[in-house]
Amino acid sequence: MCLAVPGKVVAIDDTADPLTGLIDFGGVQKQACLEYVSDVKVGEYVIVHVGFALQRLDEESALASLKLFEELGLLEEEFGDDWDQAAKEAGGAAVADGQDSGSEAR
Repeated sequence: MCLAVPGKVVAIDDTADPLTGLIDFGGVQKQACLEYVSDVKVGEYVIVHVGFALQRLDEESALASLKLFEELGLLEEEFGDDWDQAAKEAGGAAVADGQDSGSEAR
């Protein structure tokens, strides 16, 4: 599922074409295109969908949405490790870091 997720702008790369920024989604940081909100400033919140910031959002609404998404497990679904998520959906446990799964090159 792809959600439009609120995030806080933590950095903007003014030299990038298209304009991009680093967005914090409750602890997970990802790059996003800022062309649609080119006058956004560091510290403001935006709604991001498939890598594009689509509009600004006030802090109160952004934090409330992030809290709800986290409670529903949607942040983990959207930003979690793909292998862990696939294992959960398949009913198995993911291999912990440092454990031999038997599939590594030797």
